Amino acid sequence: QVQLVESGGGLVQAGGSLRLSCVASGSINSRNVMGWYRQAPGRQRELVARMTSGSRISTADSVKGRFTISRDNAKNTVYLQMNSLKPEDTAVYYCNAYDSGMDYWGKGTLVTVSP
Repeated sequence: QVQLVESGGGLVQAGGSLRLSCVASGSINSRNVMGWYRQAPGRQRELVARMTSGSRISTADSVKGRFTISRDNAKNTVYLQMNSLKPEDTAVYYCNAYDSGMDYWGKGTLVTVSP
């Protein structure tokens, strides 16, 4: 069906930056929502940011002013620019796509922020 491939995760120091990318392939509709979720140990998976193909954006309060989501509809690609990273941002980050009532997920990419 729809496949999501993530890249850009890694290890950074507090205050540093990282950029995540996610490419969607397969039979995804041109009208969709793509975004990023994260899950830290012992915590529920939470929304980080999402963006519709019509450029509507939702961003979690905890990352507003630090993270920026963007997308290239022609490439079915969504990005997450993460600045001023904190140790609390350490988590597995998952790419998500929502289309016609169906949720699709990437395998997850680990982001580790050292103190």
